[in-house]
Amino acid sequence: MKSALFAAAAALAFATPLAAEPSEGPQPLPMPAPIATPRDVAYPAGTLKLEVDATDVERRIFRIRQTIPIVGGGAPVTLLYPQWVPGGHSPRNALFNIADLVVKANGKVVPWTRDPVQVFAFHLTPPADARSLDIEFQYLSPTAGDQGRVVMTPEMLNAQWLNLAFYPAGYFTRRINIEAAIKLPEGWGYGTALETDKTEAGWTRFKTVDFDTLMDSPMFAGRYFKKYDLDTSGKSPVRLNIVADRPELLAATPDQIEQHRELVRQADKLYGARHFDRYEFLLALTDRMGRIGLEHHRSSENGTVPEYFTEWSKNAPARNLLPHEYNHSWDGKYRRPADLWTPNYNTPMRDSLLWVYEGQDQYWGFVLGARSGLVTKQQTLDALAMTAALYTEGRPGRAWRSVEDTTNDPIIASRRAIPWTSWQRSEDYYSEGQLIWLDADTLIREKTGGKKSLDDFGRAFFGVNDGQWKQPLTYTFEDVVKALNAVTPHDWATFLDTRARKVAPAYPLDGLARGGYRLVYTDKPTDYWRDTEANRKAVDLTYSLGLVLNREATITGVLWDSPAFKAGMTVGDKILAVNGIAYDAERLKEAIAAAKGGKDAITFIVKDGDHFKVQPVSYNGGLRYPRLERIEGKPDLLTNIYEPLK
Repeated sequence: MKSALFAAAAALAFATPLAAEPSEGPQPLPMPAPIATPRDVAYPAGTLKLEVDATDVERRIFRIRQTIPIVGGGAPVTLLYPQWVPGGHSPRNALFNIADLVVKANGKVVPWTRDPVQVFAFHLTPPADARSLDIEFQYLSPTAGDQGRVVMTPEMLNAQWLNLAFYPAGYFTRRINIEAAIKLPEGWGYGTALETDKTEAGWTRFKTVDFDTLMDSPMFAGRYFKKYDLDTSGKSPVRLNIVADRPELLAATPDQIEQHRELVRQADKLYGARHFDRYEFLLALTDRMGRIGLEHHRSSENGTVPEYFTEWSKNAPARNLLPHEYNHSWDGKYRRPADLWTPNYNTPMRDSLLWVYEGQDQYWGFVLGARSGLVTKQQTLDALAMTAALYTEGRPGRAWRSVEDTTNDPIIASRRAIPWTSWQRSEDYYSEGQLIWLDADTLIREKTGGKKSLDDFGRAFFGVNDGQWKQPLTYTFEDVVKALNAVTPHDWATFLDTRARKVAPAYPLDGLARGGYRLVYTDKPTDYWRDTEANRKAVDLTYSLGLVLNREATITGVLWDSPAFKAGMTVGDKILAVNGIAYDAERLKEAIAAAKGGKDAITFIVKDGDHFKVQPVSYNGGLRYPRLERIEGKPDLLTNIYEPLK
């Protein structure tokens, strides 16, 4: 024993000096000093001022002047440009679009230095007698879609304050006050959750708010603008603010507006509380400004097809947008995951509970859409069939990656295009999350004999503290489990852990079966499928050949391990001919139908960059489109779920 101890001690003595010896080669330099940690104290120097000139719509340029008061000139100051985008769940703010940043104090330029690690931070040292910093810069918004989302056109603009302001480091942004003003082109109307103080010399000036409220209150403005009141209860204003590419696109019928009013009423009946003093739907009907769906506490940014109203019968898939974003006022903005909330816009967010935040919102969005009449029950069932098919056949990546892990996708990929979406997965916490919550709803209804449902969870969890909106109420996984157990006892922790946190290659269709429906495939698409294809400008053959094409016959999606995949087709290939005849979408579908039950391959001529190739695809299963079918003898719980609340 003694000799063994001696040997061990000798070995340790010999190893320690070697471990401390540096290796040959470069050594790391020290990192710069960390940025000041945000403190929950009032910003002591006073109110920030912000002016945004948004009149240069031809060149898409915002010109910004900002004044930031400071305490104690001569001391170093760090200014932060917002990095993390709430609702985007990622550090994707467009820092690269700012230009000509000049900081002055007492009329003299104060040099700034960008932090070499935290590149959204700018360091400077003002002169000793300085009491404020005057900042000027431009935000050069995208002039074409390949530069990012277009936010300004000659007809309309989307002012996102997150792009248009700096703030001082070291403070919770809710403790920093700011006065904002904007100058719009003459005659333009606008919508925003901010309260106007006055309008003078072309400038619209808003009442002082904290920095968080400003960032959370974007604006839509436009040459062609219309506003509708949607609240009829008198409880708090809810308005629909519409901008359009052309004036005739604003022609909503009374019935269409009434369905939007019913959306507001059905949300009230679901939650029994409002966490806003006003709510502004901002809706852009446009092919010129970029599409968007982004939630805020007292408003939402929504961009959709120009013919949203004027071709109502063709655009049911576009009408889930407003229910989804409105529901976020409760689910995601007032109540939000504790690890997602941050004290400022440069502290990293953690997205682990987005399958509750976005998944449950995806669920309620379709429920409220159906209950309000914005979409019919049949359209909602057809949409659900598409989701169910996606997570049975269309996402083989379920075999290796959990739903919860996809909550990291906004940070990992920032919604850029990826080569093999079906295998890599991409933000599946939305729609697979929807299936998880359908499963929970039907289980509650079954266990309680229809006396309770997920509505009871929604009201108890999201519908608390009526009238309170100034501060969000955060939650954890354990809080969700506790609230579900209060509705009806069950092992909800295991239920959610298995479906969201674990790799679960089994098809997530329990909610459908319990709800009285099964997923089937037919050779004819539903009307909802056709309308979705038209909205996407796509030909979707995912469940037959395993590919999706755009209108130029370029492949935009290939299902992993599908017949098209096995034949070697990839995203970016262009189909020139089918069975020796020039490509046409209907001709391709006819070829698939003709090959059904046979043994012959369908032959394609494909252009891959500079290469041309003949690619036979072995597939004889015919056209396949998903839809739902009633299970005889099972209660129709889905009809109950989509029925309007009385």
